[in-house]
Amino acid sequence: MINFEHLEIWFITGSQHLYGSETLKQVDKNSATIVNGLNASKKLPIKVVFKPVVKTPDEILDICVSASSDKNCIGIITWMHTFSPAKMWIAGLKALSKPYMHLHTQFNRDLPWNEIDMDYMNLHQSAHGGREYGFINARMRKNRKVIVGHWQDENVQNQVANWCRTAIGWADSQGLKVARFGDNMREVAVTEGDKVEAQIKFGWQIGAYGVGDLVKYIEKISEAEVDKLYKEYESLYTVAINCKPGGEYHENVRVQARYEIAMKRFMEEGNFKAFTTNFENLTGLAQLPGLASQRLMDAGYGFGAEGDWKQAALLRILKTMSIGMKGGSSFMEDYTYHLDPNNEAVLGAHMLEICPTIAAKKPRLEVHPLGIGGKEAPARLIFESATGDAMNVTLIDMGNRFRIIVNTLDVIEPLESMPKLPVASAFWKTHPNLADGAAAWIYAGGTHHSAFTLALTPEFIETFAELADVEFIIIDKDTKISEFKKELRWNDVYYMLANGVK
Repeated sequence: MINFEHLEIWFITGSQHLYGSETLKQVDKNSATIVNGLNASKKLPIKVVFKPVVKTPDEILDICVSASSDKNCIGIITWMHTFSPAKMWIAGLKALSKPYMHLHTQFNRDLPWNEIDMDYMNLHQSAHGGREYGFINARMRKNRKVIVGHWQDENVQNQVANWCRTAIGWADSQGLKVARFGDNMREVAVTEGDKVEAQIKFGWQIGAYGVGDLVKYIEKISEAEVDKLYKEYESLYTVAINCKPGGEYHENVRVQARYEIAMKRFMEEGNFKAFTTNFENLTGLAQLPGLASQRLMDAGYGFGAEGDWKQAALLRILKTMSIGMKGGSSFMEDYTYHLDPNNEAVLGAHMLEICPTIAAKKPRLEVHPLGIGGKEAPARLIFESATGDAMNVTLIDMGNRFRIIVNTLDVIEPLESMPKLPVASAFWKTHPNLADGAAAWIYAGGTHHSAFTLALTPEFIETFAELADVEFIIIDKDTKISEFKKELRWNDVYYMLANGVK
């Protein structure tokens, strides 16, 4: 359900008429070569499209307006090959509504020491052309990504690729529809938030639907459809004997299959890309959607438990950014601690809804009582997460602003098996350590829910936060609590002033 093959990034080069027609022809040629090189690198997840060099305020305004209105264009890369007087860019940058990146590069990597002359100097003026352009962006308080280095360098290409992925996530965020089946869990604070402001900042459309709306879809699912989906389960997972046809819990599995088909159909018809459930809103349902939610996450939908629409939308965006990358992303919860002073760690899990894209091995499909909600025992996938570098990401509403918080992690093998805990889980070391990492998360107001990813790095989230113009906080190996608390206080002052609070 995640497809961006039709999307494009435009490559726009700045110069001016002062250099003469021959130099400008070479600028065009060099720019096209860079675009071809970026596309040929196979590192970028999306096609970069060359656009002719812009040399006047009108040309810049026209291309920025065109980029803003083109449905396939999701962002632009700007390069000042030569000196492009930056007042020419004011109208264009004011009109531009798509993300943009400043690639501060140079066509030739090395100076031609024996041949360098004024013609060469006139053609290669990125070093100070980029600074002129940088000033006007700073003067206009524009949020943009700056990448510096030679365009053929692998590290530079990787940075460009990462920015392209963030632009894909931002494009997906615009108009992202979240279906809330029921409301938020009663009396819970962090799952609440300003939905109007979320639509203004992120483009999200968050709608609530009664569980009865979903039940109508469930009642229309045929036995043949359930049979077909169950066969898919058997081909993908290790199904417990008592969950197979004739087994005690086979019908419980079929209930989840009905839910999955119905929920997917509901969301496809409404063009929803994320959803929430709530075990306090289950009237008309025999079970809490467990396996169904896991499977839909695996298909690319965002999910949030207990009505947590912020994490549902955030997870969808992480999945969009990381499509095709190694490692998965899932809804997650810091569930319980292992407080051995010599080996502190966190067990992350949830009652049911952890995405199998993070699984280390083939998941097991089983049915067990839930112990909460007063409903039938639901089917679920049980597995341990793959190991490696990861992070938890959460979005909170601070009243006068949104704050995105990232905590980097090392996911490790569980120390022992957990035969009496039939849930999917991840076991991790929190950065910089459990005490300081948890304290920083709590000082920042971080939620018990998060979007967990083994695929992405904090750079993606920081860039996304800048595109949305929201606060970004990171907790990593370098975090010091005393400095972290100061950062929170400084940010409070900044946003009070930015919002006109005295």
